[in-house]
Amino acid sequence: MTDVRTERSGPVGWITLDRPQAINALTHEMVRTIAETLDGWATDDSVGMVVLTGSGERGLCAGGDVRAIHDDAKAGGDATAAFWRDEYRLNALIDRYPKPYLAVMDGLVMGGGVGVSGHASHRVVTERTRIAMPETGIGFVPDVGGTWLLARASGELGTHAALTGAQLGAGDAVAMGLADWFVPTDRVPALLAALGDTRTTGPDLAEQVGHLLAHLAEPAPEPTLGPSRWWIDRCYAEPTAEAIVAALAASGVQDAEDTAKTIGERSPTCVKVALESLRRARRMTSLEQALDQEFRVSLRCVAAPDMVEGIRAQVVDKDRTPRWDPAVLEQVDDQLVASYFAPLTGAEELGLEDGR
Repeated sequence: MTDVRTERSGPVGWITLDRPQAINALTHEMVRTIAETLDGWATDDSVGMVVLTGSGERGLCAGGDVRAIHDDAKAGGDATAAFWRDEYRLNALIDRYPKPYLAVMDGLVMGGGVGVSGHASHRVVTERTRIAMPETGIGFVPDVGGTWLLARASGELGTHAALTGAQLGAGDAVAMGLADWFVPTDRVPALLAALGDTRTTGPDLAEQVGHLLAHLAEPAPEPTLGPSRWWIDRCYAEPTAEAIVAALAASGVQDAEDTAKTIGERSPTCVKVALESLRRARRMTSLEQALDQEFRVSLRCVAAPDMVEGIRAQVVDKDRTPRWDPAVLEQVDDQLVASYFAPLTGAEELGLEDGR
């Protein structure tokens, strides 16, 4: 039994993540099924568009199966690297998909869930949407193209989201360029039903979807980070992670001071690597470049002690007291950070920019 349901209704191909007990967290098999389905539909003239949804009431997708990653890392296996290689290729496929791809980002959308929805051509959020890239809390950094998306958010909002793992509502998602349309939850069934009744294909279908969304969508709510924008832009513009935390702590704003404490609880190494990842991604010209970089960084993370320890503390033992190594930002030197971005050897590279 697969954890992804695929079906056809007229010119619409439906992909439903169907692992509700785990908030549809992605497994390698699920990634392969989605990729194979999309590859087949891309050249099938009878398929005009793709719609992605998640089963259950809790969310579209809570990310990847981090417990499996934890177990593989502890055993020194290579299953995680194989999973990421296929997952990042799927993210790139979605970004360049030749047909409309509509993702309903209802409920929780975290980590890998952003990867299968945030690169879609049509991204729908609801009042229940909570988007997050919480990787620094488990000894990891934003991946699945998350650095590309967050680096292009207005001002320093993406940096704030990357370093803290803050959950973003619909208003923030739209304002930051992570989503396009706000459709209230009670209108989502009507949206899906109308898509299922569609019979046109080609450019006419894309135009029809646009009209349908315009009819059912409402103006997005005000971004919850709006009132905090001034101190976010000011503090996160500092040159180093240490300077960012110091600026937050000295801001005289309670929310900013609390944010400094939050960052202090994250993996110091991953906070610094995440910051460098975003700043490098800002200079890139394609998602493929960012994914290639993320693959290098991800492999270095899984080989480092903080990822196993972070997942242990947050997911396995749930004691919420990770013992990071190094323990504080000041102990993470520039040479260690740079090592996460060093090229891999030959065939180990993801190589999306080279067309692999």
